[in-house]
Amino acid sequence: MPPGTSVRTMHPLFKRADELSRVAIGAAIEVHRLKGPGLLETIYEKCLLRELELQKIRAVNQRLVSIEYKGLVFDELLRCDVLIEDCLLLELKCVQEILPIHKAQLLSYMKLLNVPLGLLINFHEMKLVDGVVRMILPGANRDPELK
Repeated sequence: MPPGTSVRTMHPLFKRADELSRVAIGAAIEVHRLKGPGLLETIYEKCLLRELELQKIRAVNQRLVSIEYKGLVFDELLRCDVLIEDCLLLELKCVQEILPIHKAQLLSYMKLLNVPLGLLINFHEMKLVDGVVRMILPGANRDPELK
């Protein structure tokens, strides 16, 4: 390999996150089907956490993360909407339109948590699948077998 190049391998949790993303979307659709659009994000968050619990999927809404900034290292409690099995992050919204800042927020959280896959889910849509955006941590899905 030439000097200065690096081999990027698939994130070790990517395949599991990919599998869980289908489960998470199904759970979100079930919550949306029962509750409908137009409620507060916190309502959807609690209902979704319950739906995942009923399906025996481990999920939390906060995580202690280590932050490094120019030599300063500190732990901070990161409040995220739903973190599933430490590998899939859900950012829930109830907005008219998904904006670039919403995607940037999800990506920032994914980097802090080292989570390979995230879903931005907008419960404001009449049909929930129209409000789902899938985001991949850069390089997380690169298969080392492919050159």
